[in-house]
Amino acid sequence: MDTKTVVFELPDELNAASPPERRGIRRDHVKLLVLDRQTGHRSHAHFHQLGEYVQPGDLLVLNASRTIPCVLYGVWRRSGAVMAARVEIRLARRLNGAAWEALAVDATVEAGDTFEFSPALSAVAEGTSVKPLIRIVFSLEGAALMDQIYAWAEPVRYEYIRQPWELDYYQTVYASVPGSVEMPSAGRAFSWELLFKLQRSGVRIAYVQLHTGLSYIPESGGHPDPTYNFEQFEVPAETIEAIKQTMQRGGKVIAVGTTVVRALESSVDASREPVAMSGWTNLMINRTTPLQVVNGLISGFHEPEASHLELLSAFVDPDMLYDAYREAIELGYLWHEFGDMNLII
Repeated sequence: MDTKTVVFELPDELNAASPPERRGIRRDHVKLLVLDRQTGHRSHAHFHQLGEYVQPGDLLVLNASRTIPCVLYGVWRRSGAVMAARVEIRLARRLNGAAWEALAVDATVEAGDTFEFSPALSAVAEGTSVKPLIRIVFSLEGAALMDQIYAWAEPVRYEYIRQPWELDYYQTVYASVPGSVEMPSAGRAFSWELLFKLQRSGVRIAYVQLHTGLSYIPESGGHPDPTYNFEQFEVPAETIEAIKQTMQRGGKVIAVGTTVVRALESSVDASREPVAMSGWTNLMINRTTPLQVVNGLISGFHEPEASHLELLSAFVDPDMLYDAYREAIELGYLWHEFGDMNLII
């Protein structure tokens, strides 16, 4: 089966509209579907039972990027005239201390247009970036800019989230470096208790950093072409050393999230050896991509026809993936950042 045919109908009730904690369960008690990437065999558990499926000597690699609020509302002006009293600007990618790529929702912005977000914060549009994104330059930069963003912006939420949730709900427990405009949600189900339990059992933990951009662009018809989706990443030397030791000892390198896969598979040299690296990646991974570093994946459940399904097909045959997703729907697994989890190993 071609990955483009991994299409399925997702019932609305399976869109997780609220965090598990607001549904009366702990974050590490969401459901877990375990998929054997070789045989297609499926098992069902809860995430706090992860230790039953990973082995001593395996390495879990987590994304330490912390979610920032990225949705700003402000007055939109052109040549001094008010174009809209309230326009929504979604930050997509930080370019430098003052400039961002952003999405102006339901607004056709021109170079020179201005936005007033607060008495202390405004921005000017410099023009289009990769359509439909625009480049904006704020009146502040660095820490002063981030202070205003935290004071006035909200976390991005899509139509299946019916009410606003506080920023804390969009964080993993171990996130430490602010920069992601969408939560690296594959790690949300981890609690410190579970991480410590795994470490005591002999599972190793390492970290990378990849700041996620917007995954959904309404004006472009949905998910953007990953080849234009540059994201900033860093894979430190200590993580590379842990990966090499794991490989030498026959353990599995398990990425917690598609962001970690992109970061690790971007950090290889000409001889296909993992190396410490930082920069920007637009690596597009699909069924034809030979994985050099990662051989296991923890992920949430992805929407029909999402580009993430292409990445998952590098781990498991699309037919097996389709069967697993069909079973997950039948058993009432929940989708998206507040939903249930999938281990492919």
